[in-house]
Amino acid sequence: MAALLSPSLMTPARRFVLAILVIVLCLHFMLSLFLNDYHPIPPAINSITNSLSLVHEKNSTLDYHSSHNIFLNSTTTRANATFVLLCRNTDINGVVSSIQSVEDRFNKNYNYPWVLLNEEPFTDEFKERVNIMTRSPVSFGLIPKEHWFQPDWIDEGRARAGREKMMSQGIIYGGSVPYRNMCRFNSGFFFHHELLQPYRYYWRVEPDVKFFCDIPYDPFTYMQEHDKIYSFTIALVEWEATIPTFWKTVKEFMKEYPQYVDSHNAKDFLTDNGDNYNLCHFWSNFEIADMDFWRGEAYQTFFNYLDSKGGFYYERWGDAPVHSIAAALFARRDQIHFFRDIGYRHESLQHCPSGDIWKDGRCSCDPNDTFDYHINSCLGRYERLFT
Repeated sequence: MAALLSPSLMTPARRFVLAILVIVLCLHFMLSLFLNDYHPIPPAINSITNSLSLVHEKNSTLDYHSSHNIFLNSTTTRANATFVLLCRNTDINGVVSSIQSVEDRFNKNYNYPWVLLNEEPFTDEFKERVNIMTRSPVSFGLIPKEHWFQPDWIDEGRARAGREKMMSQGIIYGGSVPYRNMCRFNSGFFFHHELLQPYRYYWRVEPDVKFFCDIPYDPFTYMQEHDKIYSFTIALVEWEATIPTFWKTVKEFMKEYPQYVDSHNAKDFLTDNGDNYNLCHFWSNFEIADMDFWRGEAYQTFFNYLDSKGGFYYERWGDAPVHSIAAALFARRDQIHFFRDIGYRHESLQHCPSGDIWKDGRCSCDPNDTFDYHINSCLGRYERLFT
C-alpha cells in the first residue's frame, strides 16, 4: 500500500483521486467535531432513503406500501404506526404549519409516515408543499364516497329541521352537512381506509395545530409497551344541544350488549351518578390510539348501532364523544392515557405542561395558560379514576 502511494509511482490521475479522498475525510472529520447531528450515511441507508423518496412522487397504494415496508424493516424499535391528517386542498397553509410543528418537535428523529385523506383528489401543488416539510414517506388518499356523504336512507327533511334548529341556537357548525360527514367518517370509517390497513396505531393531526414542547421519546412505543388503547391531551364538556339523544342511545346499547362493557371501565369519567351523562369527553383533534380497538367487534357493533339511529345527521353527534364513550366503556380505565408532557394547542384551547416537564421540553407555551383545570375541563374527573 505504501508503495502504491509513493509520489514516484503516482500518476496525475491517482494524485487527483487521493487529493479528493483527503479533502472528503477532512470535511467529514470537521463536521463530526462541530455538528452533533451529523452522521455519515451508509450505502444501505442511502438505498432505503432513495426508495422512500419515490413515495413522495407516487399516489399508488401498492408503491407506497412496498417502499414503506422496507423502511419499517430497517427500524425495528419503532411501532407500527402513522400520522393521520384529514384535510382539504384549501387547508394547505394550516396543514404545512401542523406538519412542521410535529416534525420539529418529534418526527424528525423518528420518521414515522404520514397519511393525508381528502374527500376530493389532492392537487399537485398541495402535494409538493407537503412533501418538502418532511423526510418521511407521505401518502395521499381519496375517501370513498360511501364513507363520506350523507347516506340515502337519512330522512333529509328531518335532518334539515335539525340543522335549522341548531342554527337558530347559534351552535357552531349547526347547519353544516360537511361537518357532520366528517364526524361520521372519523367515528366509523377512517381506520378502514386502504392506506391505513397496514398500521395499528395512529396519531391524529389537524390543520392549524401547534405542538409546544420537544418530545424526546416515542409516544407510539409507549402506547404499545404499556398496553394503552387511547390517549389525549385535553378533556372537556360537550355542547349538550348537539347530542340530545346520544346518551339515551348509549344506555340502550349497553343494555342490549352488556358483554362489551369492560368490568374495569372508566364509566365514572362519563357520569357522576352512574346514570346521567356529565358531557365529559376527550378532545379528539389530538388522539393517539389503537386502530385494532376501533376495528374490533365491540366498537364496530357500537358504531353501527349509533349510525343506524341517524344521530350524526338528525342531531350533530361528534366523533369526540363517540370515541371517548367507547374507550371509557369497552376498555380498562388504565388503558386510557393522558400525555401530560405533550404541549398542544387547537383553536382557542391548549394544554401546556408545567414545572420540570415544561423546562425539559423547552416548551414555548405559557405554563399558566392551560385548559387543564378550567371550569369546563374534565381532566380532574379523569385523574380521580386513579385515586
